[in-house]
This record gives sequence, C-alpha cells and structure tokens, in this order.
Amino acid sequence: MKVMTRSPGMRRVWLAVGTVVLMNTSACASTPVASNAAPATAAAEPADKVPASTVEALRQLIDTHQLTEVRTTYNSTYGASLLFQPEKLSYYVALFHGKEFWRVIQTDSFEQAEGVYRTFAQQTQTLAEVDIDTMRLDAGKKYADRMIALNQQRLQSLQQDASRQQQQAREVAQLQEQARQQAASLTAQLHDTTSQLDAMKQQIHSLETMQDNPNLALPAPAPVAAPTPPQPASPSP
Repeated sequence: MKVMTRSPGMRRVWLAVGTVVLMNTSACASTPVASNAAPATAAAEPADKVPASTVEALRQLIDTHQLTEVRTTYNSTYGASLLFQPEKLSYYVALFHGKEFWRVIQTDSFEQAEGVYRTFAQQTQTLAEVDIDTMRLDAGKKYADRMIALNQQRLQSLQQDASRQQQQAREVAQLQEQARQQAASLTAQLHDTTSQLDAMKQQIHSLETMQDNPNLALPAPAPVAAPTPPQPASPSP
C-alpha cells in the first residue's frame, strides 16, 4: 500500500470528500444524515450513528495524510471508502453523500472493515438509484423538448412551403384559365380571318381568270321596244 501523500486514489477521496468536510463545522459534519441527503429507507441506513470523535479522528488523519485508500466506490453523489492507517493497523470505512461525510466506522479488523465497506457500497448503489433515474429522466425530457422544438421548426417550415405551393398553384390555375380564354378568342378570330382570306382569294382568282381570257366579252344589247301605233284624232265638239 502507498502512503496517503503518494496515493493518487487517496487524493481523489481527499479532494472529493476530505477537503470539503474540513471546511464544515464540527456539528454539521458529525450529523448522521446530511440536511441535503436524499431520503432513504430505514433498511438502507447503517445501524450505528457516527460518533463525533470518529469523524474528528478521520478528519485529522486525512488532514495529516496518514491514510491509504484501499477501496472506493462512487454511485452518483454517494460514495463509500475503505481507508487504512498503517501506523496503527487501523481501518476507517466512510459513507459520504455529496460533499459531506454521512457515516464513519473505525475497526482494527480487516474482515469487519471489508464487510462494512460492502454494506456501505451496496447502500450507495441503492441510494443512487433515485438520483440516476432523475438524471436520466431529466436528460430524456430535455432531449424530448429539443426534439419538439426542432420538429416544430420543421413543421412550420413545411407548412410555409405548402402554403407557398398552394398559392403558386392557384396563380398557375388562374394563368391557365386566362390562357385558355385567350386561346379560344384567338381561335375564333383566326376562323374569321381565314374566312375573309378565302373570300379575297376567290375574288382575286376570278379577276385573274377574267384578265387572262383573250376573248372579248361584250355586254348583251338591251332589247328594243316596239313602236307605238298612232291614235285616231277625236272629233272636235
């Protein structure tokens, strides 16, 4: 085992738990359950409360770097650590929540320390279930909110596109109707113009035929009226 001053793992425990605990007051640190700890069932709590002297002893040992980290378990904001004091062959098992110690048990038996550590580690897993579920549900809700916002934007964009397309379709339909009416009018005008053109061509053809005829065509003479016989003179009165 490495001494506390050279153990990277112990520095982790020191930074995560010990430093913050040393900043708290003695009364706050010796409280069995922290004020901000998540509620737990009676079965999940250790049977013994932490004596203030045990907490103070652990503080001093951490402060003077006399402990070596044997095991540490983290579950969300809960953690359990098994620490060894080489000078006295003593073991400290700590259960902590967030930045505060929750329970501390000191023993000279490694087997007892291992049993307490396993109990604390199991408790951290049980206690962290609510935090982990809350974290997952919160992340899921935020993800769903982001997806709703993105899909809302997508829906609005599609609705705007559909509205523009419908407007364009109505405009095209109006243009098509105007074009059909214009085509019908042009068709009637073309029919009239074609009829006039055909009549002119017939007249031109008749005149050309007449001019190309070498025979002199004279108009028929007008009929002569028969002379009127003279009337007999009437006797004078």
